[in-house]
Amino acid sequence: MSARRQWHQWTPRQALGTAGRPRRRLLRRLLICLVVAVIGLLGLGVGGIWWATDHYGDQVTRIPHAFPDGPRPESSDGNTFLLAGVDSRSARPTTGDDATADLWKVGAQRSDTLMLVHLDTGKHASYTVSIPRDSWVPIPGRGSAKINAAFSWGGPPLLIQTVEQLTGVRIDHFAVIDWHGFRSLTDAVGGVPITVRENSYDPQQGRHFKAGTRTMNGEEALSYVRQRHGLPGGELDRIKRQQQFLRALVGEIRGDVSITNPLKVDRMLEAITGTVSVDDRLSNSDLRDLVFGLRRLESADAYFTTAPIVRSDLINGQYVLILDRESLRRLCLAVVTGHPLGIGK
Repeated sequence: MSARRQWHQWTPRQALGTAGRPRRRLLRRLLICLVVAVIGLLGLGVGGIWWATDHYGDQVTRIPHAFPDGPRPESSDGNTFLLAGVDSRSARPTTGDDATADLWKVGAQRSDTLMLVHLDTGKHASYTVSIPRDSWVPIPGRGSAKINAAFSWGGPPLLIQTVEQLTGVRIDHFAVIDWHGFRSLTDAVGGVPITVRENSYDPQQGRHFKAGTRTMNGEEALSYVRQRHGLPGGELDRIKRQQQFLRALVGEIRGDVSITNPLKVDRMLEAITGTVSVDDRLSNSDLRDLVFGLRRLESADAYFTTAPIVRSDLINGQYVLILDRESLRRLCLAVVTGHPLGIGK
């Protein structure tokens, strides 16, 4: 047998038996890694879904014993959240606390923002009713006071009980959003476009806001949603700004869910999990179902309104808002039953 014949017979076998095997193994591993990465980012594979659910879900702080004992309103379709916005966990450096501080201590904190949010996964829509923190309402076992006092006096259970009694709607889940955390979330999505309707100056923050549309970074957005001094409507104008910001943020988050920039998606999800705390009844699988149920949610599908107000008043030397409670109950009932009357964009 000639040398050339021997080379042609030996070389393929040698290539497959020695050098070929490592190359095929390397190629197979690369393909597997690529497939797993795409599956995880698209959320199309069981393994990718469960890995992402546990990875990010485990980073969300859970709030124990959030719900009150005793009789409560009947459940409704969809999921109704009570969101309490606070910035005292990270806004008071004199206490030495930061964003990892205790969620609530008796008399230490009041909720700066209160929102009743109904998520309708069937319609891929969200409906939010903001309740001003200065609303004068009955607080079970405490008489009447501003609604944010309920969180200060009794934490999540008393706040939930107060809102359920006020609205007649059952709260399925409770969440706390840290407005300081939204600073990092805003930066993670590359800023949020906001239209400032008129010039204003906040003497408390020492900051000017000029009319016009621009993309705000986290620090600017935080100052914008916190301003109430220097605005004609005070607290009510601040609520409008918060609603405006959240709607714009939904649009930015929705636009960033793309496999073309997985690192940006990861930063965004990390910021979200560091911003929101939820009750311990909301499992990782519940979070996954919510995300998938609302994966088509656009900013145009986010509806906002504010609790109807009769007038402002002074009670015990405090500026308070008197709500139209009957109208509020009708509004909230309409929202959770799928007939959101009076909800605008």
